[in-house]
Amino acid sequence: MRIVSIVGARPQFVKAAPICKALRAEHEEVLVHSGQHYDHGMSEVFFEQLGIPAPDYNLAVGSGTHGRMTGEMLPLIEELLSELAPDATIVYGDTNTTLAGALAAAKLGVPLVHVEAGLRSFDRSMPEEVNRVVTDHVSDLLLCPTTTAVANLAAEGVTDGVELVGDVMLDTARFFAETADGGSVLASFGVEAGGYHLATLHRAANSDDPERLASVVRAFSRLELPVLWALHPRTAENLERFGLAAQVEAAGVRVLEPVPYMETIALLRGAAALLTDSGGMQKEAYFFGVPCVTLRDTTEWVETIQSGWNTLVGTDEDAIVAAVRDFVRPAERPEFYGDGHAAVKAVAAMERRYGG
Repeated sequence: MRIVSIVGARPQFVKAAPICKALRAEHEEVLVHSGQHYDHGMSEVFFEQLGIPAPDYNLAVGSGTHGRMTGEMLPLIEELLSELAPDATIVYGDTNTTLAGALAAAKLGVPLVHVEAGLRSFDRSMPEEVNRVVTDHVSDLLLCPTTTAVANLAAEGVTDGVELVGDVMLDTARFFAETADGGSVLASFGVEAGGYHLATLHRAANSDDPERLASVVRAFSRLELPVLWALHPRTAENLERFGLAAQVEAAGVRVLEPVPYMETIALLRGAAALLTDSGGMQKEAYFFGVPCVTLRDTTEWVETIQSGWNTLVGTDEDAIVAAVRDFVRPAERPEFYGDGHAAVKAVAAMERRYGG
């Protein structure tokens, strides 16, 4: 098979890493990077650490509004797909890169594979929800991480081409958890396991709203353990723009530049709790049995909530503090996300669909 894989953002690199490895064992893969995440800390270092081959094409689209980014990607991806004539195109997750790749492939009649299909937060105010719904409904092969995702698709009348393979992020997380020296990573950051909270915040609904962002900062200042906050570039800019940077410093919150994947996993595993609005990190916290407090009102990873390992609090200051303080560790952590071999199952599904 000749497969074109389209990536563009940090979480997609994590998802693509095991797929690239499994796919290239016997097939041809052409890797396209949209450039949605483009600086070294958000892009190149992930390719280096995760062992992803250098992109064959980099569209260098950069940041911008949702419509502009998607619109700029579309003709560039369309031109590449027309030239390369692949057996199928893979898109990952729910970003603007995902949507642009999906629409370009669908318009050209190129079979489309959606890795991480079937997720729903049922919140159409989230751009990611719109992206994932549209992508699912133009996809030819829908690779689902959970039984919930399969059920979501069935409820929308999508059953053909649906395959339950597990979560490819679990493949990557387990591999690096086994190979990374977590102790030395924590030492390099000057922290000890269980002695800090890890935080990330990047969604526009939070980082672009001065009141919501200020509430998060106040909550972090009230937590008993220190907070290590890995700052997304946009969030860092907005803390300065809204005059909150001084409050962060006064609160004793330790600000980190974007952290590479291996170090992120080590910091997550050693944290007393994770505070985040990231989708992927909610799962990664679950993988390693780390309490998660999600700074959103909805989540597509409903299993983490149902099992008691994750709490939705939005950005309410008191709710954030209470969720961390009152967390009770559940007795069980079911394997909702598969067995850590999702990439091999995903490639096998492609071989069955497209003739090996």
